[in-house]
Parts: sequence; C-alpha cells; structure tokens
Amino acid sequence: MPESSTITEEMRSHIGVESTPATYEVSRWDIGRFACAIGDDNPLYADEVAARESAIGGMIAPPTILRSFLPGASPKPFPEPFAHILDAGSNYRFFHPVRVGDSITVVRSLKELFTKTGRLGEMLFKVQEITYTNQLGQVVATQETTTITFGEPDPESGGTLVGTV
Repeated sequence: MPESSTITEEMRSHIGVESTPATYEVSRWDIGRFACAIGDDNPLYADEVAARESAIGGMIAPPTILRSFLPGASPKPFPEPFAHILDAGSNYRFFHPVRVGDSITVVRSLKELFTKTGRLGEMLFKVQEITYTNQLGQVVATQETTTITFGEPDPESGGTLVGTV
C-alpha cells in the first residue's frame, strides 16, 4: 500500500529523536499518595515493616505511578496536520520495581508514523516509546503508546497545528 503524502520528510525527521530527559525523585509520601488516589491498599506501598519482610524486601510504588512521570519537551515541535487526537492505547513492560528514594528519568521518542483511511477520513498514527530509567541506569519500564490524529486542521493556526510528539 503506497504511503500517504500526509507524512512529510519534516515529520519523518522526528523519528528516533529523544525528548529532553525529565527526572523525578520518588518519596514515600509520593507512593502513599498515589496508592491512596488509585484505591490500592497493598501493604508493599504503605507499610514499611510488612514490605521489608516480603520477598520484595522494601516499599515499592504501584507500577502505574510511572504514568504520572511525564517526559520533557521535544527538541522541536511536530508539524501536526490534523485537528483532533485520540489515545489509541499503551503497552507497558515492567523490568524493575520503583522504590522509595529512586530517581526516575523519563525520555520519549517517536518510533513510527503511518496513515490509514477510515470513516473519519485520513488518520495519522504516531507510535512513541517512553523509557523510564532509575539512578542505577536500569530501565525500570517502557511504555509504547499510539495516538491517532484526524480531521481538518484549525484554520486559525494557518492550516497546520504544531504539537509535541
């Protein structure tokens, strides 16, 4: 299937480019607050004594806490051709637990661009990978996320929306 002319060389130039790293310090308070917010009373997230006595060996964060750690800005704006955006889902891979005292650095990069045509018209799919790395250099998790943009561009933006990848 021939590739759409919607995907320009400028768009392709974003593939593989990493965002500015953003680093987050993980405190016991952060873990407790997040676990409470999601309604998870697992003692590994709140009870230091029980967590130390477990096979894990200490307090850890709920894996989904990583979703609250946002990557830094992309070094250059992505030339978004469409006006509407949909979250098409994410796939996570977890390798190490996030612990109290960890420094988690988050970086995002664009992996793939492709188009499809459906009842909404032409749609641009952006597949991105977010990598979460701790202070020991261990990748604790990766997230592959897909977004779909579609629809007429906003005429007030000059025909092209500019967004982050």
